[in-house]
Amino acid sequence: MTMDEFIQSVKNEEEPATSLPEALKALWWAKKGDWDKAHHISQAVYSTTGSWVHAYLHRVEGDLANARFWYRRAEKRECSSELDAEWKEISEYLLSQE
Repeated sequence: MTMDEFIQSVKNEEEPATSLPEALKALWWAKKGDWDKAHHISQAVYSTTGSWVHAYLHRVEGDLANARFWYRRAEKRECSSELDAEWKEISEYLLSQE
């Protein structure tokens, strides 16, 4: 799936594609505005990329202390860019791993 296809699916679909990895599903729901569903999914992704998504979600929530914890688990520096820019960065990375 390309980034454009991913963004279009958020805009046009009711649910993410079942073939998407869980971390991308979490980002899909986050962009759709369902933080709780995104957070629930990200909590079950036991990898550095799952932790990266989890960190992003805590930034969205405004819980920066918790976000810092998850950035460390993800082995990433704490992000200070705009939330949309980070969402795109993580999404592009995960899509490139497909």
